[in-house]
Amino acid sequence: MKIEAFATLDAVLRHGSFAAAAAERHVTPSAVSMQMKQLERYMGQTLFDRSGLQVRPGALARELAEVMRAPLQGLEQLRKRGSVVVEGVVRLGVIESMQPVVLPATMRLLRERHPRLELRPARGRSSGLTASVKAGELDAALVAEPERGGSARLLWREMMRRELVLVAPPAATETSLAALFRSYEWIRYDRATVTGAMAAQFVGAQLGEIRSSLEFDSAAAIVAMVSAGLGISIVQIADPSLLRSYPVRVVRLGRGAPVLRLSLVMRKDDADSRPLEALHDAMRAACQDIAPAASTRSPAARSSSPRRPA
Repeated sequence: MKIEAFATLDAVLRHGSFAAAAAERHVTPSAVSMQMKQLERYMGQTLFDRSGLQVRPGALARELAEVMRAPLQGLEQLRKRGSVVVEGVVRLGVIESMQPVVLPATMRLLRERHPRLELRPARGRSSGLTASVKAGELDAALVAEPERGGSARLLWREMMRRELVLVAPPAATETSLAALFRSYEWIRYDRATVTGAMAAQFVGAQLGEIRSSLEFDSAAAIVAMVSAGLGISIVQIADPSLLRSYPVRVVRLGRGAPVLRLSLVMRKDDADSRPLEALHDAMRAACQDIAPAASTRSPAARSSSPRRPA
């Protein structure tokens, strides 16, 4: 019996469902279900009532979790005891738009907490970085997680969510999506990326097919072109300073706006790696200090919400 099953049981009881526990434990719901069945075989008794539409924990499940909670917490404290030196080299990929936002704070925290841990950053697209993690060329990568979830062969740990917004020229006065798209050319974000695919899906659902001759894979280039009055676009603004360099009108897309999940992805075999755990903790702390792009306000950016097409 693996000790991880007891931690998963505790997560199930705290969250009330296998799916929520799976999200915390970074496994699939089916893996949670399998661990619970293994626990039942180990105990020789049923832990859950499966007669209804929802699986409900029984008294024994709660008693078992209570008995194991203190030992599990003690083990975790021993693993994280400050006397343990975390050292080595971590090869980290970060999508280009997030490098100036996440890397400085992450590297500063790692140097403060683990001075003998060396971080070697690389940049690229989400698809390429994810493939490099699979191939063992990178240890981890901060990437945009596909809308329908990433590869089940990898471990995905969500770092932050970024709402996509529409950017329009500073002088734009149109008050609806339809009017904005009638008045300006659509500058697409590369449809081969997660962001570009999400933006295209949103526009298609709201307005139908919209033709466009311009398509770029750089948010900075797109915002600069929009600021110059050459069109409109739907992007995620990773770095708020971009809006100070290139004034635009930022338009919230409201309910149903596409939301990009940025996750730290690594191989499942490395889930217990101390260097990667240190990286995860530092990046999580760095991301918590980053305000959502959609709530960013600056003298150069006007924010509003469009009326939906009739």
